[in-house]
Order: sequence, then C-alpha cells, then structure tokens
Amino acid sequence: MTDHPAGGEPSELVELARRAAAAYDRPDLEKRLRVVSRAVADDRARVLVVGEFKAGKTELVNAVLGGRALPADPHRATTVPTVCSYAEQAGVVLVRGVDGPEGSGPSTEQQTVSPAALAEHVTERGNPDNRAGWSHAEATLPRPVLEGLRLVDTPGAGGLASPSSVSTMAELPGADAVLVVADGGRELTAPELALARTAAAVSPTVAVVLTRIDLHPHWRRIADLDRGHLDQSGDGLRAVRVLPTSAALALHAAEGDDLPADTARELAAESGIEEVRRLLVTEVAHGRQARRTRMVADEVLVACEQFATTFRAERDALADPQRAHRIAAEVDRSRAQAASLRDRAARWQQTLNDGIADLVSDIEYDLRDRLRTVVTDAEAALDETDPAKTWEQFAPWLHQQVSAGVSTNVVWAEERTRWLAELVATHFAEDGAGVLPPVTVGASPDGTGLAADPVTMLAAPDHEKFGITQSLMIGMRGSYGGVLMIGMLTTIGGMALLNPFSVGAGLLLGSKTLVDERKRALRRRQGEAKQAVRRHVDDVTFQAGKNSRDMLREVQRTLRDHFTTTAEELERSLAATAEAARAVEADGAKRAARLADVDAELERVEHLAQGARRLRGQAGTGPRPSRLVGA
Repeated sequence: MTDHPAGGEPSELVELARRAAAAYDRPDLEKRLRVVSRAVADDRARVLVVGEFKAGKTELVNAVLGGRALPADPHRATTVPTVCSYAEQAGVVLVRGVDGPEGSGPSTEQQTVSPAALAEHVTERGNPDNRAGWSHAEATLPRPVLEGLRLVDTPGAGGLASPSSVSTMAELPGADAVLVVADGGRELTAPELALARTAAAVSPTVAVVLTRIDLHPHWRRIADLDRGHLDQSGDGLRAVRVLPTSAALALHAAEGDDLPADTARELAAESGIEEVRRLLVTEVAHGRQARRTRMVADEVLVACEQFATTFRAERDALADPQRAHRIAAEVDRSRAQAASLRDRAARWQQTLNDGIADLVSDIEYDLRDRLRTVVTDAEAALDETDPAKTWEQFAPWLHQQVSAGVSTNVVWAEERTRWLAELVATHFAEDGAGVLPPVTVGASPDGTGLAADPVTMLAAPDHEKFGITQSLMIGMRGSYGGVLMIGMLTTIGGMALLNPFSVGAGLLLGSKTLVDERKRALRRRQGEAKQAVRRHVDDVTFQAGKNSRDMLREVQRTLRDHFTTTAEELERSLAATAEAARAVEADGAKRAARLADVDAELERVEHLAQGARRLRGQAGTGPRPSRLVGA
C-alpha cells in the first residue's frame, strides 16, 4: 500500500481505503468500498416542496433562492416538476421518458431551452395538463443556497386523491426533507394533514410551511391551530415544525435595490424565509453530509479492522513462532464461526424469500381491493347517470379515485418493505454480526425523485349517436304497427284507414317505441362505460402491480447481496489469517524482513483508521455499525 496521509474528505478517505483493498488483494472489500464511493459521490440533499394547487410552492422556492428564478403566476399552476440545483451558469433541460430501441428498455429524451422560456414548458400557460409529456425540468442556478441541496418544485398534489399525487407519494421515501406548503389564511385541510402524515412516516425531516402571512393578519391563530392539529394527529406529527413565511416580503427585501439596508434586513427577518433556509442548510444539507461522513468512516473502519486482523495474526506468528499453533487453533474456531454464519445466512435467505412472497401477495391484494372498491363506486355512479352527458365530470373523478388507491398502496408498500428489511436483518444478525444496508425504494436512479408511472386519464367510450333523424325513424317504425292495426279495425265501422283513432294509436305506440329505444341505448352506454372502467382499472392494476414486484425484487437483491458479501468478507479474512499462521515456516532472515514489512503495513492501516475516526468525530454522534470481525 502506498503511504499517503489519510484524506480529510469522505471521498478521499474511501478512495484511499479502496486502493488499500486492491493492494492487499481484497477484491471483496474493494468492491464494497467502490459502492460506498458511488453512494457518497452526490452529497446534495433532495428536498420536495409539495402541497395543494396554488398554495404558493413556487413563490416559496423563489424566496428561498433569493430571487424570481422559477415562473410563478397567481392564475396558472405548475404542471411539470422542476428540479433546482447549483451551477455556475443558469440553464434549463427538459426531460421525458421514451421507449428505447427494441430490447434496451426505456430511455430519456432531453431538450435544452432558455431559462426565460421555462414558463412555456412547466406551467399551464404553455403546457396545460403537461400535454408535452415532460417528466421533469432540471434548472441549474448560480444560487449559493443550492450548494448541497436539490430543491424540487412539484405540481399541486391536493392530497392522496389528486391525480398528480402518485409520483409525489412514491418519491417521498427518497427525500431528505419534505416541505408541506399550505396557505396561511386557513387551517390545514384533511388532505394536507394526510400528506404531512405520509411524509413524516418515510422522510427524516418534514415541516409545514405557511405562506402569504402578509395577506392574513390572523396567521398566528392559524399557526396555533395547525400546531394543535399536528399534535392531535399522533406522535409521528408532533416533531413536524410549523414555519410561517411571506415570500412577497422576502423577495421585496432581496430585489428592492432602493431599500435601506436596515429595512431590507427587517423585511427578510419578518418574512420567515431565513428560518426555512436555516432548516434546509443547517439541518438537511449538513445532516446529510454528517450521515454521509459517518457512513464512510464506519465502512473504512470495518475495512481497516479486516486488514489489521490479518497483519496482526501474521506479526504474532512471525514474532513468536510458538504462537503459530495457538493462532491456528483460533483460526479453526473462527472457521467454525464462519460456517455457523453461512448456516444462519441460509436461514435468513429462506426468511427473506418467504417474507417477499407474503409481501407481494399482501400488496397485490391491497391494490386489488382498493381498486375493486373504486370500480364498485364507479358502476354505481354510472347507473345513476348518462355517461354521454356526464363523462367530463365522471372521468376526472375516476382519475382521482384510482390515483388515491395507487398512491396509498405505494406508501403502504414502502412502509411494509422497510419493516421487512429490519426484520430480516435482525434475524440474520443474531449476534450483532451484520449491519442493515440502506434500502431506498421508490427513488429514481438519477436522484431527481421523479420516476413513478402516472395514472392516465380514461378516454370516453365511442357511444352510438342518437340524433333527431334516428329518433324520427324509430318513432315512424313503431307508429306503423299502431296505425295499421287500429286503422284496419276502424274500417269495419266504415271509417278510412287513416282516421283520428289510428293516427292517435300510431303516435302512442311510436312514442313508446322511442322511449323504450332510448332506455335500451342508455343501458348500452352504461354497459360500455362500465366495461371501459373495468379495462382501465385492470391496466392500472397490472402496471402498479408490476412496479411493486420490481421494487420488492430490488430490495430482496440488495439485502441478499449485502449479507452474502458480509459472509464472504469474513471467510476471506479468516483465510488470510490462516496463511499468516503458516508464515513461521520461513527462515530467520526472511522472517525478520517480513516482520518489518508487516509492522509498516500495520502502521499504515492504523493511520488510515485514525483518519476515519477523526472524520467520524467531526461528523458528530450517530449510530455505529456492529463490528464484523474481532480485533
């Protein structure tokens, strides 16, 4: 191993440890440290800004950024999520998913646009209902507050029943913080409380941000009421903070060049935006940095312990050849422990496989049960109306109900998956020999947090047209029998075939035929609409079920690979220790030279471990992993 000082940054430290693993012929540890290196490469914390429509989310993002960077309109809502990150030059890239070449799976299409044209693509002004199909926009801005952060301005969620809530709900688990934005002029609504409750269950930091307090003199009473609602909603929401803000005051203070400095500072303080910035920078960004640093330090310490174990065994054997036999006996005992670990891993894998199978069944049943209720309610609603006349109201309602069912199922699957991961890890690590790896489900691979499949709107069925001409023909066909039948009877009395009685009978029977045909057409339209609803729900069930199964398989692979690698690392360390025990067979001169080399390597390993301990101390306290090997 090359003798370099331990790096002061997490990336430098893990790279130094990776090179040490390569030099000591430990490809297993090198692979593990390479994974850690990739995990810490992006140290930006992801913050989701969510809330109902026109709650002031974009205004809040602009105020946090210190300027009007994103398009905000009091009348036109945001339709495409916008991911804000730091860069020296401002720029905007629009991204949407497309089908790749055959056999290559889905890919993305990107389009670079001017920052001034962003409103034409992410708001209702130029892209109503996101007809362009963009998955998100990536805006890079030279704003210092974004260093270490990635702010995601989302479209209005409107709670769990909103059509756009599926992607928001699915991405909550991957967020480092969630800001639930609500208007400061009213109390939190039930959908907003449900959104906050869901976010608090899966995200480490959640805050309710009240906006536009400059327009509402009673905002303090509203803040107190909201605090009470959160406290009464359970333990999970008592830690959620309520932050009153005024984006208008903050932007006026930031952009008012003619304002005195003292006035600008007072406006900025009154706006409450500084407290939001402090939360994002101090707790969220620095908190992610501290967790990242602790993870790197712990992984490097584990690797150093395995390096040192091998060298210590070899040093003891070289310094005192008589100890080689005792070392060999210790190795035999360690091999027995490794065999026990493999047996335990086999039991753990069986537990994981059974748990995943049960979880897949439960999640699919939950999804089908929720959507079956939606179908029942939809059919009952169709029985009471004419789909041809009410489809414009029925389709959005159905969209909301299906979205609510899918999004709730996604959140429940996330909670059950985390529970299963903790249960399996506890079962595997009966003696504290393992560490639960970080399992993140629902997050997009690129870290933007915008990967969920949307629930599409149901198109109107092609109903049979029932116009005036068709009504006239049906009426004439029905009246023909009445005219002929009554007319023939009245001719016996000497009356003409066409007389008031036959004409009246024709009108009566024609009207009845027309009414009956209209009823049959209505029932036909209702049946076609019900079939369309069932097909739509079946499609949603198929796609959502596939997403859940893919998520669970990924969790299964992550846990399986982690603990299998742990067992392999332990076995490899024991094998290296056994080789060290045989080093006593060398002659005295070679043994002395090797002893000096081993002492030098131990010193280097200890130097690397000291760097990891120093880095961990700088990151503050946090949960330490269990030791994988003994000293």
